[in-house]
Amino acid sequence: MIFAYRPTETGLERLPVDGDLSEALWIDLLSPQPAQVEAVEALGISVPTLADMQEIEVSNRLYRDGDTEVLTTVLPGLDRNKEPSFGPVAFLITPERLFSVRYHTPRPFETFAAHAAQSSAGYAGRRRVFLSLIEEIIARIADLLEGVGVALDQQSHIAFRDPEPRGDELADALRALGKQSEQVAKYRHALLTVERALSSFGLGLVDDKDKDKVLNGILKAQVKDCQALTVHGDFLSGRIAQLTDVTLGLINLEQSDTSRVLSVVAVLFLPPTLVASVYGMNFPFIPGLDRPHGYLIATALMLGSALGTYLLSKWKNWL
Repeated sequence: MIFAYRPTETGLERLPVDGDLSEALWIDLLSPQPAQVEAVEALGISVPTLADMQEIEVSNRLYRDGDTEVLTTVLPGLDRNKEPSFGPVAFLITPERLFSVRYHTPRPFETFAAHAAQSSAGYAGRRRVFLSLIEEIIARIADLLEGVGVALDQQSHIAFRDPEPRGDELADALRALGKQSEQVAKYRHALLTVERALSSFGLGLVDDKDKDKVLNGILKAQVKDCQALTVHGDFLSGRIAQLTDVTLGLINLEQSDTSRVLSVVAVLFLPPTLVASVYGMNFPFIPGLDRPHGYLIATALMLGSALGTYLLSKWKNWL
């Protein structure tokens, strides 16, 4: 799909499906088909494929192709099944306009056009549109990190509440913490790619003959935002590690309590088993077998030994 936007007095206006792409300031390609790629490449750019965007080499993610600056980031979004995912997004900045290529749906690409007029960089030119879009992306990642913080507050309440959580609750909490740890790691990776893209973009501003001090200030502020959010991600990772240790400790305590109870219960039956074993031996002469109350005496010995073991366990706080 192709989403093309042109600037107006109030913001960015989306062009109709059959509109002239040469009028657009920002062209957004979502899982483009060959015909759509051909239509965009007619404007003088080369659209990278998904395989190109997924390359690990920096030279394939941040480079210049003639007058076109290509910056590839990895951003959180939704896949075709509306499930959370992370995927590459390429920004192509030409002297005339901004292009973006993506194969999933980060939320800022759906909301930015309506907020373009309120962004700090504005939308007067492809570089300002790029920085404004990056501002929306950073704000989205900040919201996602904040959501992780709220989830950790809930996990903390479960871990430290009174009465203590049950085993199934602790298992669910442990799985949730593992999921949140993976999310924070991916958000930090996204911030790293955005910061690298901004640094590469800043080099283009240095070489620009028409230097814009305002853009330089906005660029520096966004880099600092990425760094601050990275520190916040480290803080959340520390909280996750702490809650994971607490949850594992509670699980170990619960298992220890269960093992202790089972061990004491097993010990309760040892003395009665000993008495029963003695009187169950196949010898012709065992003291007490010929007495009329021998069964009652043996039963009393078994019950008494079990009761004595129970009282000893209670006195030692083993139960």
